[in-house]
Amino acid sequence: MLISEILKRKGNDVATTPPDAPIRSVVATLAGRKIGALVVSADGSTIDGIISERDLVRGLDADESSLMTRTAADLMTAEVVCCSPASSIDDLMNQMTQGRFRHVPVLDDGSLVGIVSIGDIVNARLDELETERQHLTDYISGR
Repeated sequence: MLISEILKRKGNDVATTPPDAPIRSVVATLAGRKIGALVVSADGSTIDGIISERDLVRGLDADESSLMTRTAADLMTAEVVCCSPASSIDDLMNQMTQGRFRHVPVLDDGSLVGIVSIGDIVNARLDELETERQHLTDYISGR
């Protein structure tokens, strides 16, 4: 299965924040949208970085007193692993597991077209396994 199939189901909406957004705004957006990461982007289509709950926890641990005075650019992960709509979910799942990250922006010709989480990938894989199970059951029972 390809990432494009996940995006067909979940859509192409990507929550972004500008690099100069205050951390208070980042936290409010994450909480309000019930998501774990925001793509940091000055223009909404290119990627400057990504800021996740983990980045916020690391920032809190490093300097609790100044956390809320900082910006998304101060805490974001600047080197972002991305994929394309043609990427395989199996390959991406392995990459996410090995790299210990949970959110991957999707780029098509350099433009942001979606984001997938490890949860999206696990759900897609479970759907694949259920379909395979059903085909095997049908085959064995002669349907």
